[in-house]
Amino acid sequence: MKIFLLSAVVALISQIPSASAQPPSVLPTPSDADIRRILVRRIDVEKQGIGIVVGIVSPAGRRIVAYGSPGVGDKRPLDGDTLFEIGSMTKVFTSLILMDMVQKHEVSLDDPVSKFLPASVNVPERAGRKITLRDLSTQTSGLPRMPTNFHPRDPGNPYADYTEDRLFSYLSAYTLPRDIGSIYEYSNVGVGLLGTALGRKAGESYESMVPNPGCARDE
Repeated sequence: MKIFLLSAVVALISQIPSASAQPPSVLPTPSDADIRRILVRRIDVEKQGIGIVVGIVSPAGRRIVAYGSPGVGDKRPLDGDTLFEIGSMTKVFTSLILMDMVQKHEVSLDDPVSKFLPASVNVPERAGRKITLRDLSTQTSGLPRMPTNFHPRDPGNPYADYTEDRLFSYLSAYTLPRDIGSIYEYSNVGVGLLGTALGRKAGESYESMVPNPGCARDE
């Protein structure tokens, strides 16, 4: 079963009223009722999704608040075991991996991405400027949303057969339409390239670099 995660937990939690007199370090954990009210509004009033599951981790332990359903006409309840197709939320994970590697001095934000790719890959440049890891993470690399050689065999799992070789072939033939860092443009190509470069630098797959819930990488 696959449904999209339409709202980030942080966006939900940020809307919960808090006691402004207390310093941030001692703010109370939102109650299940507080969170559920937000979910009800998002789904029933604002029509921002079909179903949302929120996980809360606090000193008191872990708990789950869910509302909605897995799909239109599907009456099954949501819970902590519901599977989501999280789609572009993985872009957040990619940037977190980047920052973790920066803090560990494994990479620098201003490293050109070409530094971590095979020498045979001609990463496009413009006006003497190279695309950096920062440019990829901030979506200002000048790369487009999707590559032109993206033709998935399975629309239900479209990226399954898009290989590194196909990505590298696309990059080597692409010409940037504008200066790097000049304009924001949402780019699946750019973040996919970032994840690929970080994985090659770490010597492991992207999947293995994303930690399990509650775990830190290399710990």
